[in-house]
Amino acid sequence: MKDKMFDLAEKVVLVTGGTGLLGKEFCETLSDYGANVIVVDLNESDCKKQAESLAKKYGTKAIGVKADITNRNEVAKMVSEVVKKLGKVDVLVNNAAGKSKNFYAKFEDYPLEDWEKVMSVNLTGAFLCAQAVGKQMAKQNSGSIINISSVYGIKAPDQRIYKGTKINTPAVYSASKAGLIGLTTYLATYWADKNIRVNCISPGGVFNNQENEFVKKYSEKTPLGRMANKNELSGAVLFLASDASSYVTGHNLVVDGGLTIW
Repeated sequence: MKDKMFDLAEKVVLVTGGTGLLGKEFCETLSDYGANVIVVDLNESDCKKQAESLAKKYGTKAIGVKADITNRNEVAKMVSEVVKKLGKVDVLVNNAAGKSKNFYAKFEDYPLEDWEKVMSVNLTGAFLCAQAVGKQMAKQNSGSIINISSVYGIKAPDQRIYKGTKINTPAVYSASKAGLIGLTTYLATYWADKNIRVNCISPGGVFNNQENEFVKKYSEKTPLGRMANKNELSGAVLFLASDASSYVTGHNLVVDGGLTIW
């Protein structure tokens, strides 16, 4: 009974940003629980290599698809290809996130083109994918959409932890991630009668070889005393993708080591 609750056998799961730091982990976990995973990203070779690895390792079907999620035509083509090959889409994980040349520029000097580029991936891309996949899910009368937001979509970043480092977090990141939470709640009500659940995950900081000073300051602000490891978000994705969350919709699952309770 316990295993069945999280079983994803024969489920078709599409993961955008599938070859990235978190995307890879999501694809591994979903495949491990039986899902047929569609790895979507910008580099076709990387997508196909990862899909081949997943299929070989877990004995599932896996497909690598190159797609620019900011392009409506490419998104439509992506969904059409998946449905043609596998017949359906059960789960969409809107995980892709963008950066730009001047991603860390000061707010006062932030170029409009950089703002638009990041927004086009983080928010518009999620909208286009949800729109195209949601149409298919509505025909199936079932589905789960999982948007990957951030704690910075619900709280302001503490600017002090970035002082003395080469990084910061720009306003466009917070704005786009907050927008994802709004999109989540809207779609949860919009598609409820189609048995489509729409939820959100807001991770805290994930360790990715950041500067020691930043890691130290960030960890001191977190009750668990550390940043997340890259594999520690996968359980939340598995939960929302599976029948274990069959009565959960419109929810923002915060996975932050307690950062937002202090």
